[in-house]
Amino acid sequence: MSVNPLLIILGATASGKTHLAVNLAHDLNGEIISADSRQVFKHMDIGTGKDLNEYHIKGKIIPHHLIDILEPGERYHVNAFKEDFYNAFQTITHKNRLPILCGGTGMYIHSLLQNQEFTAVPVNEGLRTALELQSREALNERLNLYSNQEHVDINSKKRLIRAIEIAEYLKHNTLDTVDRPTFKPIVFGLKNTVEITRAKILKRLNERLNAGMIEEVKDLLSYGISQEMLVFYGLEYKFIAQYLAGAFSFDDLKLKLGIAICQFAKRQSTFFRKMEKDGVKINWLNAAQNDDVLKTEVANKLSIEGIN
Repeated sequence: MSVNPLLIILGATASGKTHLAVNLAHDLNGEIISADSRQVFKHMDIGTGKDLNEYHIKGKIIPHHLIDILEPGERYHVNAFKEDFYNAFQTITHKNRLPILCGGTGMYIHSLLQNQEFTAVPVNEGLRTALELQSREALNERLNLYSNQEHVDINSKKRLIRAIEIAEYLKHNTLDTVDRPTFKPIVFGLKNTVEITRAKILKRLNERLNAGMIEEVKDLLSYGISQEMLVFYGLEYKFIAQYLAGAFSFDDLKLKLGIAICQFAKRQSTFFRKMEKDGVKINWLNAAQNDDVLKTEVANKLSIEGIN
């Protein structure tokens, strides 16, 4: 089976991932696959930061995949992303174009690089509800009762519950081996200082509020999406829904949401460090550099890897 290159651009929110990926796709005859857990949903453009105008460059529209493929109200998960990714990957490579995976949902990207087969294990809501009532210590004791368990972070209750869910499933089921196309990943990460990240996040938040992000949430509520479901779709939708329900003032909305997004960016960076500890090689780039410098650094690395 032939091995195709996969260029990956990751980074925390507001790091400029899409802008760099689009420029690279233009120069390298590429197409972009989104690795964003929220941009799959239609009618959720401003709050998810789709920035679809970014895909227009020098009179061309860069083809992009896994954006606007689901209706609001639907759910999306890692295994669904993997299925959609491989379909898009094959579509792109069959055209002899370069697939460029771009996004900040580290769990999605990591699942591809580590080939985590357990993402196919379905969610067991009843089991999760029961396990949520137990302490972390009790969950760890229960996990130790299974023979078919994997190494798990015992300090994370969420991961303990998922590990038990997987182990319980494997007691009664087997996972089919799926023949996937192989790829050679080259991973680049965009990194800013904490101060620059914060400034970019707050600037972008103001721009999106002015661009109609509150109206977008109103439309989703009128479409029939519940406030509880909006929490699932991320911070912007959660906080704006609470604001519309009268939980706090507009000024408090800006303050609370700005702080929450900055904290989210920090969690993204933490996850990327975890990926590195798991053996993923990330070539970090200074996101404050101009386009030409960034593209040159990427091109030099691709040349070393034999990709032109």
